[in-house]
Amino acid sequence: MQNDFVLDGRPLQVKGAQSIIPSIRTILEQFRSAGLPVFHVVRVHRADGSDVEIMRQDLFRKTPFAVEGTDGAAVIGDLVPAGGEYLLPKIRMSAFIGTGLDLTLRILGVDTVVVAGIQTPNCIRTTVFDALAYNYHAWLVIDATAAQNDEIHMSNVRDMENIGVRIIRSGDLSALLGT
Repeated sequence: MQNDFVLDGRPLQVKGAQSIIPSIRTILEQFRSAGLPVFHVVRVHRADGSDVEIMRQDLFRKTPFAVEGTDGAAVIGDLVPAGGEYLLPKIRMSAFIGTGLDLTLRILGVDTVVVAGIQTPNCIRTTVFDALAYNYHAWLVIDATAAQNDEIHMSNVRDMENIGVRIIRSGDLSALLGT
């Protein structure tokens, strides 16, 4: 949920991104009041694009996105991390690849990840697939995730549900967390 992917007119705006901001805020409030760890996973790239995946290098050369230290790479104003929350940079779609997420979750004793954000067929999907591969329970908050359109979103949600991802709504999370 970074400026370059959410705000109007930005290079890689995801059409459904703005509609899920209230649901993500609800999740953040629930996690914060329960004292649970919150991870804001953000894509950041070097200005020269040397760390961009091969299929996006041409796009990045034409229209750089999520460049480290720029406004485009920042978390949107409505969802700015609170003190004590984790801000985890990544250079690939999955929050687990090349980051310290797995180690940090294990140190904290976390066995379940709750995923929200964009883009359902890319970052969301690869993160929950990797969460399952690393033996975490994965919960996807359906009204706090989005793609370019509902068809793409729901197709990917069905695939994730079929491999064991638990699909929940933001309004049901409080009861599931026991808060």
